[in-house]
Amino acid sequence: MRITIVGAGFTGTTLATALATSYDTDVDLCLVGAPGNFGCGVAYGDARSEHLLNTRAGQLGADAARPAEFAQWLHLSPRACDEFLPRMAYGEYLLDRLQEAEATSTNLTTLEHEVVEIDRLPGGGFRVHLDDGASFPSDVVVLAVGALPPQRLAGVGPRLARHARYIASPWQEGELQRIDPDARLLIVGTGLTMVDVLATLHRREHRGEIVALSRHGLLPLRHTVEAADPIELPPSVLHALRSQELRALVSALRSVAQIVDDWRPLVDAMRRHTQTFWRGLSPVQRARFLRHLRSHWEVHRHRMAPRVAAEVDAMRASGQLRVIAGRLLRAGVAGDRVSALYRLRGSDTADAGLFDGLVRATGLDTDITRTTHPLVQHLYATGTIAADPLGLGLRVTAASEVIDARDRPVDGLYCIGALARGESWEMTAIAELRAAVYALAKRLRTPAPARTLAAKAAPPARTARPG
Repeated sequence: MRITIVGAGFTGTTLATALATSYDTDVDLCLVGAPGNFGCGVAYGDARSEHLLNTRAGQLGADAARPAEFAQWLHLSPRACDEFLPRMAYGEYLLDRLQEAEATSTNLTTLEHEVVEIDRLPGGGFRVHLDDGASFPSDVVVLAVGALPPQRLAGVGPRLARHARYIASPWQEGELQRIDPDARLLIVGTGLTMVDVLATLHRREHRGEIVALSRHGLLPLRHTVEAADPIELPPSVLHALRSQELRALVSALRSVAQIVDDWRPLVDAMRRHTQTFWRGLSPVQRARFLRHLRSHWEVHRHRMAPRVAAEVDAMRASGQLRVIAGRLLRAGVAGDRVSALYRLRGSDTADAGLFDGLVRATGLDTDITRTTHPLVQHLYATGTIAADPLGLGLRVTAASEVIDARDRPVDGLYCIGALARGESWEMTAIAELRAAVYALAKRLRTPAPARTLAAKAAPPARTARPG
């Protein structure tokens, strides 16, 4: 049986290492990813030294059974395990795990290509098409493509969309480095992507004013320097979780937050229950959560490292950074600058401003109906995948099976990662991702007896090891 994993970021490489074996096996494993992206993906491959992990190093092992593996790989002291390290180091760790698995396994092949199409075969299985025109059959395909490429920011005019003053993706090579240190900037988005942009600007000693705009104007909250002891959820919160009522849960959390010393362990204790609670919510309640509570949950759940938070606080205190709640109405080219029209939250009138640059920092994109991603476009157009009704990726079952446009699970096609948020909501952090990866690995080790083997045509020639 041939298993093809599409995407070589955290989920793809971790699944590949979990399935790789040095024993004789009838399973042929193929990991396909963009050149230079193995192990790192976008999250770690495009990171710079100032971009820190937002989870303590001692909790970040890629193996679900060995959460301390990353810290052990770095030979960290017990005190250093509580530190927030550069994301670059984590990418190197993931790549090292993959290279070791590839060197010792008998069933793992890596291909440095992009997958552009996946077609279902009449007798079962799939044909995988690469960007160089080659193709090969596969019994099982796992989509681990991560978040989608950013779309054009709403309100940005066609001239500005092509202008050097507009930075649609701050992690493209050299984009932030070409910003003048005295430039007045408008950043749309106030989440962790914006925080990374600020970290790079701070490192480059940026002096110009920065205005950050988002619907709620909320910044991610901060981690404490010292890790707090974990807690058990009180009965009131557990009862609210079992009730599957969003309003009851919010009420219970607010009551408990007023009496605990620190709200962070309370939010962290929610993680083991969040996916089950989300799956039990009705479509109406899910939509209500996304509309009213999503931003508040995100800033409490995904927090800044203390050092980064201190830099952001200093920029706000000096007046260099101004964070506002509102919506961008229109942005265009005005001479050699950017003209922006935006409405502040709760206001009936619009404000206008001139800026030297506009940066899109709105975070994850999971809307498959409007994406420019070639493979996802193809799968959606052919009805192989169906869109989550709330724009949270594609529809999958609790077992990570992809559901097609006819509302049927596609035998042998799976999806894990950010595009599976519609089914489980929490599917972007390491703890949830590694749990999903190892659950799927266990399932793939015991495939359905009815599944037929793909034709024994070999995939394209094995490439040199990534890195």
